[in-house]
Amino acid sequence: MINILHLSKKYGNTVAVEDLSLDIEAGEIFALLGPNGAGKSSTVKVLTGLSQPTTGSVRIAGFDVVTQTNDVKQRIGYVPENAVLYESLTADEYLDLCGTLRHMERAKLAEQREELFTLFELTKEDRKKLLSEYSKGMKQKVLLISALIHNPEVLILDEPLSGLDANAALIIKEVLRRFAHGSSSKTIFFCSHVLDVVERLCDRIAIMNHGQLVAIGTPQELLETSGEASLERAFHKLTGGADIERSTEEVLRALSQE
Repeated sequence: MINILHLSKKYGNTVAVEDLSLDIEAGEIFALLGPNGAGKSSTVKVLTGLSQPTTGSVRIAGFDVVTQTNDVKQRIGYVPENAVLYESLTADEYLDLCGTLRHMERAKLAEQREELFTLFELTKEDRKKLLSEYSKGMKQKVLLISALIHNPEVLILDEPLSGLDANAALIIKEVLRRFAHGSSSKTIFFCSHVLDVVERLCDRIAIMNHGQLVAIGTPQELLETSGEASLERAFHKLTGGADIERSTEEVLRALSQE
């Protein structure tokens, strides 16, 4: 469903992504992880048509992201990390706008909107409020609904659980599981720093560092490869993080001397 072949992305002399190749299947929840500056955001921008690759190719649902950008955009839903909503609109008005821009039929748009509002536990009263009155978690729900409303084949998410309380996060994780693993077999491409969620939710995980792929596999395979007991520690080890125990001891020693 997503085919990345020898993708490289440069900004001047800076290499953000170097020779990245990935194949992500339909029905798969796939996570791309990496420390800040690893190349995740640059990869996502290429996938969503916001940036062109320097070399290599990316195809989504069989369409090339450079030469068939509109075909790709019709088939993806995207939630960026720092999205901006039209806060002078109500949730109803905002989703009507999103559906109209995607040329959805009015009846289908209304049906999808009702189902998703119910699924994400947004009430009729919530829907009539201006988005400027929403909490961060409620805004995140509206963003996810706007990405799902046209029933995309591929969902691309950058920190989708940001700002959500435990109950809202639980709902969204269950929605994502059903979206990918249900009868329609959708694909989810997921970037997050919340590693315990990634470990429980994702089928496979790729880890980048300094623009390069350093590991890929199921959560269990990554634990076995790294010899660690948690994805958090495996990530730390595979990306060359400082020795945790030694760093902790140094911090505690410095605090005790103050």
